[in-house]
Amino acid sequence: MSTNDKQLAPARRRFMTQAGALTFSGVAVAMLGGRSTALAAGTTDEAIEQDVRILNTAIAAEHEAVAAYQLGAESGLLEPGVLKVAVTFQGHHKEHIDALAKAVRSLGGTDVHARNEYNFPVDKLKGQSDVLQFAAGLERGAVSAYAGAIPLFGNRDLSAAAASILADEAMHWAVLRNALGLDPVPGAFFS
Repeated sequence: MSTNDKQLAPARRRFMTQAGALTFSGVAVAMLGGRSTALAAGTTDEAIEQDVRILNTAIAAEHEAVAAYQLGAESGLLEPGVLKVAVTFQGHHKEHIDALAKAVRSLGGTDVHARNEYNFPVDKLKGQSDVLQFAAGLERGAVSAYAGAIPLFGNRDLSAAAASILADEAMHWAVLRNALGLDPVPGAFFS
């Protein structure tokens, strides 16, 4: 175990403890799925098309997260406990995809699928901390993307559901920062 890995050991224990408390909100699933009549009521075709575009952008990012966690899981660089949490986070992203895709279909749209390949910085992933930093960067990007998307939805139910997913992404980011020995919540406001 390297000196850097020894320094991260207490952070990993906190990471594992805190990660067990994370769950995906069932409210988001209910809000996103099965409400085509309610979603379309009083909404223009243009607004629905915009909502579908936003949802598909989110789905594409969630597919990227699933692929990134798969890369981390298959890297052989993660300790068993950290690997378990990474797979749990990957499962959350899969649930996000399912809920978002259901919403797209309920609006009459077609959901996007995962790309065949992603351009991940595989050559820079030399140890567990590299994988955790990579994952934390993606989660931070997801928080920012959802924060930007929330006010753009024409349908406020979708905004509320996206906020629920944003909260899950923020928890992932905080847990990963904590595992890296960083302040899990570096400020009172996200920037």
